[in-house]
Amino acid sequence: MKNILVETSARHIHVSEEEFKILCGEDATLNVRAYLSQPGQFVSDVRLDVVGPKNTISRVSILGPFRKQGQVEMSLTDCRTLGVSAPIRESGDLKGSAPITLRGPKGEINLQEGLIVAKRHIHMTPADAKEFGVNNGDIVSVEIDTNDRKTIFGDVVIRVRDDFKLAMHIDTDEANAANCKGEVFGKIIK
Repeated sequence: MKNILVETSARHIHVSEEEFKILCGEDATLNVRAYLSQPGQFVSDVRLDVVGPKNTISRVSILGPFRKQGQVEMSLTDCRTLGVSAPIRESGDLKGSAPITLRGPKGEINLQEGLIVAKRHIHMTPADAKEFGVNNGDIVSVEIDTNDRKTIFGDVVIRVRDDFKLAMHIDTDEANAANCKGEVFGKIIK
């Protein structure tokens, strides 16, 4: 079975076009700074402040394209810094998630829900899923063998869609714990 590229997903923000206009102004545009590994996804040139009850984390990237509603993905360490308790969830599963404030150059919005710690996951196409013998929503473990920090991550959700590219995403806390630097690969173990 082939190895899977493991990528570190740093803290980031998704917004709707309406939210973007409130935060950045009616004439602002969400420009591509760099494309990400998942097709059509990009890091924009816009940064926002994420404001919690205890602290603010400044200059957090907005990822594009626009979404239906605002979502903020942080590590557990970031949440502690902000003074917020956020649930570990799959992207898009926002019902009952933590409230958070976003501040941009032109305005501020208070998301009543939207802050999550992203559940570690693997993006796959249907052909990849067939090759690995898994289905959308399956939970697997992944072994990562880095220098002096061999780690097995459990509770990794499989996400299958035609427009995905094979890659595992972990947050910065997880990447640091496993000593992930440069190009890192993992393998599914069941």
